[in-house]
Amino acid sequence: MVDESPPGLTTQSLAGSPASAPGVYHSGLEQAPVHPIKRNARDAVVMADPNRRAILYREVTDNHVCPLGLKSRHLLESRGYTVEEHWLTTPEEVRAFKAGHRTETTPQTFIGGQRIGGHADLRRFFGLDDPDRRTNYAPVACVFITAATVACGVSWALLGTSLTLQTAEWFAAISMMLLAMLKLQDIEAFSTLFLSYDLLARRWVPYAYAYPLLQWFAGAFMTAGILRWVSVPITLGIGAIGTASVVRAVQTQKNCERRCACPGGTTSVPVGFMPLLENGFMIGTALWILAKPGIMA
Repeated sequence: MVDESPPGLTTQSLAGSPASAPGVYHSGLEQAPVHPIKRNARDAVVMADPNRRAILYREVTDNHVCPLGLKSRHLLESRGYTVEEHWLTTPEEVRAFKAGHRTETTPQTFIGGQRIGGHADLRRFFGLDDPDRRTNYAPVACVFITAATVACGVSWALLGTSLTLQTAEWFAAISMMLLAMLKLQDIEAFSTLFLSYDLLARRWVPYAYAYPLLQWFAGAFMTAGILRWVSVPITLGIGAIGTASVVRAVQTQKNCERRCACPGGTTSVPVGFMPLLENGFMIGTALWILAKPGIMA
């Protein structure tokens, strides 16, 4: 069952709440606007409510607690607002609330009698960036940090030092495997992004699905130091095609901002430096291995 409401907060049961029509819930606030309040009206709303008090409607049922509702409450409290919570505890209450306020989503925040909107609207109200639109390099940074840590650790355990050329080779190969893993988390989303700029994938769609597998196996073979006659041509090939595709995309994206597919299909990283870095790592590593003796081993 749902826990009791936290101290100092109000939980309102919607049963018996006034409604202009059966099954339609109204909160008792002034008539909410159809669209969330615009950011340029923020100062007026704050002036209308100098006590910094917010009303938050969020879904809290036996089987589901809305995570965006928790984020909205935390954001409001971190900004010094006293939050009056109203839980929507059944699917019927959720549907009635949405109908009454002509909205398709919960949570919904009200400040100074005005509807601010959902969590993304609340972030914009406070002048914060939209998390769905901001550029996020964190996944790629974590890949490189993890690969470097593993490579240095293995080199230290096997060779007694972390600063060797073999460490650099392992770093590049492990990075390839981790980047491929990110792509394989949602192969459909990745392939859609990849098809927007990769030259070979545009001519042969299956390549968009094969790319992360090729990248992973090439990285695995290079990490193990086996089948170099397979891993080196694959790495050189996908790296060269990728570099040409990125350069072409950068040259033609003046009127169309493309997103990079190197960290996977949900990325917000633009096509440019990051995919060039990935492809440069692959080409450089392949050329280094090619220059070593025993290439057919």
